[in-house]
Amino acid sequence: MDIIKQEEFVADKSIRLDTFLSEKLENTSRSKIKNWIDENLIEVNNKLVNKAGYKLNVSDKILVKIPRILELSAKPQNIKLDIIYEDDDLMVINKPQGMVVHPACGNYDSTLVNALMYHTKNLSNVNGEFRPGIVHRLDKDTSGLLLIAKNDFAHENLSKQIQQKTCKRFYKAILIGTLKNSEGIIETNLIRSLKDRKKYEVCLENKGKNAITLYKTLESFKGYSLVEFELKTGRTHQIRVHSKHLGHPILGDRVYGINQPNVKINGENFKLLGQLLHAYKIIFTHPKTQKIMEFNVNPPENFDKILNALRKY
Repeated sequence: MDIIKQEEFVADKSIRLDTFLSEKLENTSRSKIKNWIDENLIEVNNKLVNKAGYKLNVSDKILVKIPRILELSAKPQNIKLDIIYEDDDLMVINKPQGMVVHPACGNYDSTLVNALMYHTKNLSNVNGEFRPGIVHRLDKDTSGLLLIAKNDFAHENLSKQIQQKTCKRFYKAILIGTLKNSEGIIETNLIRSLKDRKKYEVCLENKGKNAITLYKTLESFKGYSLVEFELKTGRTHQIRVHSKHLGHPILGDRVYGINQPNVKINGENFKLLGQLLHAYKIIFTHPKTQKIMEFNVNPPENFDKILNALRKY
């Protein structure tokens, strides 16, 4: 990320961080400040903060690293969507592996947002014009279920469920090796790597953001494991970093695992299109009806082919 300048402030009253900065920084919305917090660009008293509602005390010192604003123009594109569910308030999408969720540097079109804008004009605007409807994200090469909000009420409600951990998200992944403990909890702090700004890493408790992942081995194979993960927090690359932290990176993960174009199982070569990580189940409460909603989707074809080969190995 290109940082163009830094701003320093001293709090003169007890106030929310996002409110304070939106007053100090001209033409800067609270949603933009939240995005900067998510990108680890804001510190209070030399420590990263992890929420926009952080309560400042008098004399607190705030440092803001201001990134260059990308001049993007998200446009509707006729791209096929795998819509699992849709009503007037929300959509549940099965995102394919290889699709970027929203426009960003290096990915200006052919994103999920471009497809959503073609499909409907009704999308929330909480996250700004380049991320309409996007409540939470999946990495480009992670497939599976995503919640899309069609209005701001639904967006705020679904975001709150994620923050309060009442929205439950489950993933399946094929990991390299056999886990020492078949199930457990991984709790660490994660921070953006200083060596590679595209990566995240485990850090000391007084730095970064707290990340909690539950895991359970579903099946064990020769040299590999099928593992279920449940997110208790939603940090960038969380499952991928935690899998590496366990000593068992996700098969196909070129960033946190082994950079290999294919894998050989029982003499047969399988192409790896990215990490074999799939968001297969989501449970949440409908913002309007208050009905409990649960959706499941099978992994993509390549994931299934590799899994079936491992079962026969």
